[in-house]
Amino acid sequence: MNRSLIRIIFTFALLLPLQVLVFRNFVVFGTGFSFIYLLCLLMLPVEMSVITGMIVALFTGLAVDLFYHTLGIHAAASVFLMFLRYHWLRMNGPRSGYEVNHLPLLSNYGLGWFIGYALPLIFVHSLVVFFVEAGNVALFWQSTFRALITTIISLIFIVISQYFLYPREQ
Repeated sequence: MNRSLIRIIFTFALLLPLQVLVFRNFVVFGTGFSFIYLLCLLMLPVEMSVITGMIVALFTGLAVDLFYHTLGIHAAASVFLMFLRYHWLRMNGPRSGYEVNHLPLLSNYGLGWFIGYALPLIFVHSLVVFFVEAGNVALFWQSTFRALITTIISLIFIVISQYFLYPREQ
C-alpha cells in the first residue's frame, strides 16, 4: 500500500472521531469552533480529481453532520471547499511545482505555503457553515465574525496537529 494512502487513512481514522467526540464541545466564548477534520480534506493528494475529492468531502461532511445534527451543512461546506481547493491549488502552486505523491502538508511545503493554502479554504468553509446555519443575511456581521474566529482557531489546531502527526522527515 502507498505510504500517502496510509497517512490519509490514519488521519481520517484519528481526526473524525476526535472532531465529533472532543472538538465538538470545544467552543471559544460561544463564537469560535475548531473544525480539525478539515485537515483530512486539505491533505488529500493534489493529483486527485475534483469529483473524487468532492465525493470524499460529501461523506466526510455527512459523518460530521450526523453527530452535530446539522442536516448537511458541513457536507455542503466541505463539498464547496473541495471544489475551490482544486482551483486554489492550481493558482497557488509552489515555485518548484508539486511533487508526485507528496501530500499538501506543512512538512512537505513549509509553514508559509501551508497557511497560504489552508487559510482561505478554511475561511470559505466557515463562511458557508455559518451563513447556511443563519439562513439569511440578517446576521451578516455576526456570521462573518464567527467564521473569522473559527478559521483562526481551526488553522491553529490543524497546524499544531501536523507537527505531532507528520514531523518533518530528514
